[in-house]
Amino acid sequence: MNAIVKTPQKDLAATVIEMKGQIQAALPKHISADRIARIALTALRNSPKLGDCSPQSFLGSLMVASQLGLEPNTPLGQCYLIPYGKECQFQLGYKGILDLAYRTGHYSMIYAAEVYQGDEFEYELGLNKKLIHVPRKGAKIGQPIAYYAVYKLKDGSGDFSLMWKEDVEAHGKKFSKSYNNGPWKTNFSAMAKKTCIIDVLKYAPKSIEVAQALSYENAKINVDLEASAANGEPIFETSWEDSNEDKREAADQFAATKAGQALL
Repeated sequence: MNAIVKTPQKDLAATVIEMKGQIQAALPKHISADRIARIALTALRNSPKLGDCSPQSFLGSLMVASQLGLEPNTPLGQCYLIPYGKECQFQLGYKGILDLAYRTGHYSMIYAAEVYQGDEFEYELGLNKKLIHVPRKGAKIGQPIAYYAVYKLKDGSGDFSLMWKEDVEAHGKKFSKSYNNGPWKTNFSAMAKKTCIIDVLKYAPKSIEVAQALSYENAKINVDLEASAANGEPIFETSWEDSNEDKREAADQFAATKAGQALL
């Protein structure tokens, strides 16, 4: 009879299942601990290295994703749980931020695109910003040279943000520890477009979900299950190992958005 070989991901999956009661006590009533467990098993199956992460950081990132209604580590590309040794970090995906933005009800259009060599492309900053992009007919030539994101609100106003490929690469190397692995390597285009969307949304209308998602980007999130159960909602301890001011600004905006909505 063959012995059952235990692996780190099986150990962590078993821990999540064993803690379902505590997890449920820490969650809002509309989120099921069974759903969290199913998502956890899928994430561990798709990214086995997550099994090396501490249960607190894995559950913290997992519960953030569930609160936002995003599926981690799936072909949907909504968000990712990224392992860094014993710690798990939450990373928002391109499609995830689009989903959250559309849920606000403010946007009639929001998207991002690549600019290839040979495309008809013109942009202008200043008092009268302008962006014109007509993709070249036929096959694409080489790699994209730039990326941009645009949005249009239902009241007709809008804005755009553009970054040259070199700027995106420099941004990723500076601010993301996962630049040499994970989605930056497997889907650079999606990460570049997400970077542009985050930039253009800085001063656009945001829901509490969008502000919350941006505040947790690339963060180490540990959940305190005991305090969460007593409070009736997840209590997270969030930290960044780098000095990324954008992340702290996003956290401040989330706190301000949450406080403002509490007054309504």
